[in-house]
Amino acid sequence: MAGNSNKKEIIDEVSGWLRLYSDGTVDRSFTGPQEALFLTTPVPPTTTNSSTTLQDLSGEPNLRLYLPSGDPPTTPLPILLHFHGGGFSVSHYTWFLYYHFYSRLAAAIPAAILSAELPLAPEHRLPAAIHAATAALLRLRSLPPSLKSITDSSRVFLIGDSTGGNLVHEVSSFIGKQPEEYLSPVKLAGGVLINPGFVRSARSKSELEMKSDGFFNLEMLDKFLAFGLPEGVTKDHPYTCPMGMAAPAMEELRLPPFMVAVADGDLLRDRELEYCEAMKKAGKDVEVVISEGVGHSFYLNKIAVDSDPVTARRSDELIDAIKDFVARH
Repeated sequence: MAGNSNKKEIIDEVSGWLRLYSDGTVDRSFTGPQEALFLTTPVPPTTTNSSTTLQDLSGEPNLRLYLPSGDPPTTPLPILLHFHGGGFSVSHYTWFLYYHFYSRLAAAIPAAILSAELPLAPEHRLPAAIHAATAALLRLRSLPPSLKSITDSSRVFLIGDSTGGNLVHEVSSFIGKQPEEYLSPVKLAGGVLINPGFVRSARSKSELEMKSDGFFNLEMLDKFLAFGLPEGVTKDHPYTCPMGMAAPAMEELRLPPFMVAVADGDLLRDRELEYCEAMKKAGKDVEVVISEGVGHSFYLNKIAVDSDPVTARRSDELIDAIKDFVARH
């Protein structure tokens, strides 16, 4: 019977996504609907399709490269550096749900897209992911010659899904505090925040009234952020509430132009729009793109993209909006 005291037990979990055990280990095996399992399946770097090729670049952190297929570009490609979402606690940069969207985006712009591997909480709480995202940006100063020859390092855009959007804000804010030569020869041309994970401790109207589902709900939001934020802080921390009183004054930030994509059916809609208004009030260059009739990270759900005409259309519109933003900057 004495051995029972050492039995490994679940002490916390996020249904379908994460189980935290009494010995400190974490199991992120997806246990949601089996028909959605393919979305969380890693895509090998040898995968090719008619529009995009993949290549993995090992280092600190590891990067995955999406390049348009076909002949070498006649003009240098802009670079998009991607930070994945997952509430700082789940997701992997090699998952199919990112591959199906970012391979399309790389071909549509066209651009070289590099997706960064990020450390996950609760083993690695913030600011660990911010440090890794910043290191990924610094890696762009020393790209392989074959990639450097076809890309334009003066047109680097940060792009992030959900809490990856928070990283776009944090990394851009950090870079803005550095001397101009800090990133040389790389230059930040802009940032794209897609359905960013901005919240406050107090519930917003959209959090209280929007429909939840198994892919995103209030329990997931609260638990993931509790795992991801530094211990002992609330959702009013600047990492999740950059428009709050505890955050640095936006007027003092030096930021590149931003595009913020908001889904009108997103639980986080109201806080995202609050962030955009605060940015505008501070005189920052921010464009807001609103997707009607869809929810949080809709474009990553390949099942919905394939089966629902509205989701498919909004995904196409989002790609067009990102392509236009990059073309203008």
